[in-house]
Amino acid sequence: MHFLLFVLLFLSFAYSLGLVLANNTEVGVNLLFSQAPTMNLGLLLILCLILGIIIGILLALLIFRVLQNKWEISRLNKANNHLQEQLTQANVVIDRQANVVIDRQANAPTVEDAVYGTTATQTQDTAVNIDEGSTLIKHKRD
Repeated sequence: MHFLLFVLLFLSFAYSLGLVLANNTEVGVNLLFSQAPTMNLGLLLILCLILGIIIGILLALLIFRVLQNKWEISRLNKANNHLQEQLTQANVVIDRQANVVIDRQANAPTVEDAVYGTTATQTQDTAVNIDEGSTLIKHKRD
């Protein structure tokens, strides 16, 4: 890897040197708002090439970061949707279990059933005749 990098660096240096030697005329550079001093055309080409490479690398890194963030957001959205589905399924199971518990509690015997053996709704007010005509009445307690 280091050897390949060294070869690429050597080739770019040789290309730059060839540009400077082949384009040795002096040119003035107008930067729209100012005037740069006259410089060698080959050197100007090399500076523009280096500046373009640097700007291209920075833009590529910026675009890659944006794409990486989009990929991460889409991955997190998928995970969020999956967790929402699991939560919904868990709530359905919990609701079913709660309904079963409520049904068991509703149908469970009351304290009166456990003590007296009958429910309060089955008990009716009964009258028992005693010797002298008085009646004995059984009342529910509140």
